[in-house]
Amino acid sequence: MEKWIAPGRVNIIGEHTDYNDGFVLPIALPLGVVCAAGPRGDGLVRLTSAQRPGEVVEVGIDTLAAQRDRLPGWARYPLGVVDEFVRGGHRVTGVDLELDGTVPIGAGLSSSAALCCAVTIALRDLFAPALTDRRMIEIARSAENGFAGVPTGLLDQSASILCTEGHALFLDIRAFADTESVAAEQIPFDLATAGLALIVADTGHPHDLADGGYAERRAQCEAAAAALNLSALRDATSEDLPRLRDRVLRRRARHVVTENARVLAVVDRLRAGADPRAIGELLTASHDSLREDFEVSAPALDLAVDAALDAGAHGARMVGGGFGGSIIALVEHVDRVAENIMHRFATTGFAPPRVFAVEPAAGARKLE
Repeated sequence: MEKWIAPGRVNIIGEHTDYNDGFVLPIALPLGVVCAAGPRGDGLVRLTSAQRPGEVVEVGIDTLAAQRDRLPGWARYPLGVVDEFVRGGHRVTGVDLELDGTVPIGAGLSSSAALCCAVTIALRDLFAPALTDRRMIEIARSAENGFAGVPTGLLDQSASILCTEGHALFLDIRAFADTESVAAEQIPFDLATAGLALIVADTGHPHDLADGGYAERRAQCEAAAAALNLSALRDATSEDLPRLRDRVLRRRARHVVTENARVLAVVDRLRAGADPRAIGELLTASHDSLREDFEVSAPALDLAVDAALDAGAHGARMVGGGFGGSIIALVEHVDRVAENIMHRFATTGFAPPRVFAVEPAAGARKLE
């Protein structure tokens, strides 16, 4: 069988803005999900995963929708992609799917999007070669939203498909939704030349976007927009916030308004060729907003951010949906910051985190 890979992602800035029609700035990670795939002619999907040894899921393509609730939770992501192809009118005669991944599950690095995108690009090449990048993003997102039941925005799938090596992806979600083209810009993000590195600290405290917290925040944002008579919080300004009488909705909206402004400020600085250290303060401000206004941080995330900053990081923030997962930090001395994070976790009784440096990687592709 041939193989395809789709990367996980980490968001430089722009958290919980995608489903509010806002702005995001992710990079693809050098960690991904590999999908080995081959066509069958018997109308079956046979699915295995290296992370689920001994577990084989086999289901008829024409019964996918009816079998959904009987399927293991992890299998709903790749099988949801197959279902999207079938519902889109593509003739999938059957397929073997063998999965393997290096993106930590539950770390806020979009392992589920990487999984869906790896299967999507494999099925595109096998059964629907004319599919555009835009359509692949929509298929992967629909599989996660519908079949897997996780109401994500477009950030994760767009990053996995569209990111390029050495760049961050500036994506205007509203422009993407309103046009048939992909409204994206590749922003140079060369930290090594500036003597910097980006580290990820996976706290080991997993989050689960299907557990309700993410959906609750999304519903609160929709309620805030409705209360302001806006189609989305993308259109809100700081002057609108006092009109929200509900204190919780006001705080949720304030995060979205200020986070969108931070994304635009980071992009402006990077476009202008500024020293990347100049974005550090905006990363830290993003974490403060996610902790105080959006209330999606967690003790382990706050501890990792504080430890990174205390060791000299120029900026640090939690990433992903929240409630657990990972942080990023912009640093000069990887070892010093990593050691301080490890030390702080050890002295406070948390399990050791996994800390590693990352560089912007390429998006989904076929492996030669």
